[in-house]
Amino acid sequence: MLDKYNRDINYLRVSITDRCNLRCTYCRPKEGISLKGHEDILSYEEILRIVSQAVKMGLVKIRLTGGEPLVRRGFVEFAAALKKIEGLQDISLTTNGIYLDRYAQAIYKAGITRINISLDSLKKEKYFAITGGGNLDDALRGIAAAEKAGFSPIKINTVAINGFNDDEVLNFAELAWKKPLQIRFIEVMPISDVNFGHPEKFLPMRQMFDIISSKYSLELSSEHKHRLDGPARIFKIRGGQGEIGFINPVSEHFCATCNRLRLTADGKLRACLLKETEIDLRDALKNRCDDEELARLICRAILSKPAGHDLNCTDRSLKKCHRDMSGIGG
Repeated sequence: MLDKYNRDINYLRVSITDRCNLRCTYCRPKEGISLKGHEDILSYEEILRIVSQAVKMGLVKIRLTGGEPLVRRGFVEFAAALKKIEGLQDISLTTNGIYLDRYAQAIYKAGITRINISLDSLKKEKYFAITGGGNLDDALRGIAAAEKAGFSPIKINTVAINGFNDDEVLNFAELAWKKPLQIRFIEVMPISDVNFGHPEKFLPMRQMFDIISSKYSLELSSEHKHRLDGPARIFKIRGGQGEIGFINPVSEHFCATCNRLRLTADGKLRACLLKETEIDLRDALKNRCDDEELARLICRAILSKPAGHDLNCTDRSLKKCHRDMSGIGG
């Protein structure tokens, strides 16, 4: 599926729920959000139909996100159904890890073998604060459960926030040194007026690289060049078990190679995280559209994909999207 800039759009991020058992500060506004009713989000059957049609058009990879995907009932059975779609090469999951102690084995057996776990602090008080009451021990148990189940790779997503977790950079690097984990530092994206979306909270990846390099020797990995790999620049820690990754959507954006679409829990297909254009697939499905019409709508979304974004970390650049990350999907 080529867009008008000749990018191969083969990756779909699917938010299956806007609900979450945590309230991460950079994801949800202080005043909270108005949650969708179950009747207002895509059913599993509708998601399967959309994915099946997209696969016929060239989609090969999906990532399941939220909210927190594991709070939605029937997730394991849904994952198993996705695995049966012929032509779908890769299914991965992004989770906060809290429920992995309970579900890791079943998810792995259902066919999801790659997992990203969000973890923004290794200090209990800070973790509690940024997640709105989360228990760090629960998340760490989830990581251990994922290791035991056989997930590989296990990627830890850490949003880099100046003045919050910049003092923990070496602690996260040590985790990658000791364990076969890929720690991925992600620049905070100022897409709305939620906490941590402001310029003073921005922590450039160059600064984090320098901090880690002061203690560890990093070597750029040549093993992560597959066409399905994401935008992270991955470094091996010499002598260690794991890896360090850097994702720079602000300071070094990767729009020229972006290969993804996003499907929100309420059925809107977005070609760009930072643009408001949405194609309403749920409404079309409710009106019993045929596969040809569904394909046309997916094509329309692909052709609406812009060349890039103008995001930077200045007050002028702060985005006032009508959706926060919790409404779009992580």
